[in-house]
Amino acid sequence: MGKLLSYLKPYWKFVVLAPLLMVVEVIVDLLQPTLLAKIVDVGIAGQDLTFVMRTGLLMIGIAVIGMLGGAGCTVAASIASQNFGTDLRSDLFKKIQSFSYADLEKFKISTLITRLTNDIAQVQMLVLMSLRIMVRAPLLGVGGIIMAISINARLAMILFASVPALLLILYFVIQKSFPLFTTVQKKLDRVNAVMRENLSGVRLIKVFNRSDYEKKRFSVANKELMNTTIKAFKLVISIMPVMMLIMNLSLVAVIWFGGIQVSGGTMKVGEIMAFINYFMQILFSLMMVSAIFIFITRANASAERIHEVLSIVPQIQNPSQPDSTPIKKGIVEFEKVTFQFGEDGEEPALKDISFVAQPGETIAILGRTGSGKSTLMNLIPRLYDVNKGRVKIDERDVRVFDFETLRSSIGIVPQDTILFSGTIKENIKWGNPQASDQEVIAAAKIAQADQFIIQFPEGYNTLINQRGTNLSGGQKQRIAIARAIVKEPAILILDDSTSAVDLATEKKILSALKKTLVDTTIFIVAQRISTVLDADCILLLDNGQIVGQGNHSQLMMNNSIYQEIYQSQLGEGVTIYD
Repeated sequence: MGKLLSYLKPYWKFVVLAPLLMVVEVIVDLLQPTLLAKIVDVGIAGQDLTFVMRTGLLMIGIAVIGMLGGAGCTVAASIASQNFGTDLRSDLFKKIQSFSYADLEKFKISTLITRLTNDIAQVQMLVLMSLRIMVRAPLLGVGGIIMAISINARLAMILFASVPALLLILYFVIQKSFPLFTTVQKKLDRVNAVMRENLSGVRLIKVFNRSDYEKKRFSVANKELMNTTIKAFKLVISIMPVMMLIMNLSLVAVIWFGGIQVSGGTMKVGEIMAFINYFMQILFSLMMVSAIFIFITRANASAERIHEVLSIVPQIQNPSQPDSTPIKKGIVEFEKVTFQFGEDGEEPALKDISFVAQPGETIAILGRTGSGKSTLMNLIPRLYDVNKGRVKIDERDVRVFDFETLRSSIGIVPQDTILFSGTIKENIKWGNPQASDQEVIAAAKIAQADQFIIQFPEGYNTLINQRGTNLSGGQKQRIAIARAIVKEPAILILDDSTSAVDLATEKKILSALKKTLVDTTIFIVAQRISTVLDADCILLLDNGQIVGQGNHSQLMMNNSIYQEIYQSQLGEGVTIYD
């Protein structure tokens, strides 16, 4: 938790003000029993109504001051804690945004969501409680001990028996509960994971009649969270009766021995009342400390999980002196590139890849599933870094580029089409926020999306449902293509992004791209051979290696693997396009 306290520095004034205002409230609380004792021992015993009224009004006035101090403390603590949580959540989100693909593979999406929400809420609440209860409880306890001793040192000896016992119990609970609360957060991750999968795949669940199975899966995760939480809180709850027993026995001892001293004339009735009040303040302050320390245990588990994310150094970072020179030509060159996922010793996903793509060329990447096609493309915008060799754009290694310079010149349409909530126009402009309406329409026409868009009653202002459920797969792909085109990139990567459109529409899209983006280097990752027939160069991948390179005619003449793919997918006499 201490590692996150730096987020309170910008709000140090409120951090300082909150305890100071709490001190005012505590002082008022400590003065009240003494004033009450005077009312009993002086006013009531001496039948001095004026003294009783004067002291009573003083108590009311002081109580108002204490109330203002407490309210002010709450306001200051809330401002500090809320800003703390906001800044921490913002930095955590920015950190996640800076992760490379390899970094993101270390965490599940569900656990990142939990850390951004529930875990930060836990530490934010701890900050609020620390600035209030963690200040109030010790001050009230120490102040109560001092005031109790000042009234009767002998009677205060009871404290030296009860307080250590309570502290020992508190230490035991903290030691035992920390691992349990860490497990609680992990179980919450699991619930979020199952819930996210269900909400994302709700259509498949209905189609395959798996509702009952998914209900059981969620029920298991939910019950595991419940059982772990109950186990953690059972430990906390179980010690409460013990602490209350110690408190009540101590109170009985105070009343017993205090009564003896009152009978012997060594204490007054008002003093014994004040002593009992201070004694209760001390014991309840310990109860508050125990509650806050139990909460600290849970919040500390959350803080460790947050720090785990914040402490990661992204594998791919902007160079210390980045090259911000714009990419103009879009020449892409792979020089003996080898790439592997994970640790050394694993089989490389790409092996000794070399080729050059010139501006205006269309390069097709063809190969079976798992051959490394998408991985190859991910190296160009530096979503991964090569292990050996170099990827160059305009004769510069991609690792010297400023991230923004590099990626602003590359348009990507990924395999999984993702659209964001908002209108169709907003989704297309996501590629270029400064694009005019004419540029948006022009990009949509190239992507063969304009025809179906204008058929909607709202046209380009049609709202897209969450995950684009009001659009077909082909429509979503065409909007995603338009989003990349409106960026006017020097390099365009289409990663199997026409798989959901018919062959005729696909041909129109590829033809329009070739005619319109005449200076753009276009990469097309494809599963079906019909997509790559007109490419300037086809790279045939198998097991992470280039096993064929050339245009369609060349590969049909000298590459047996390409010939087999062609025959299996098309064969002779097959009509590809209408």
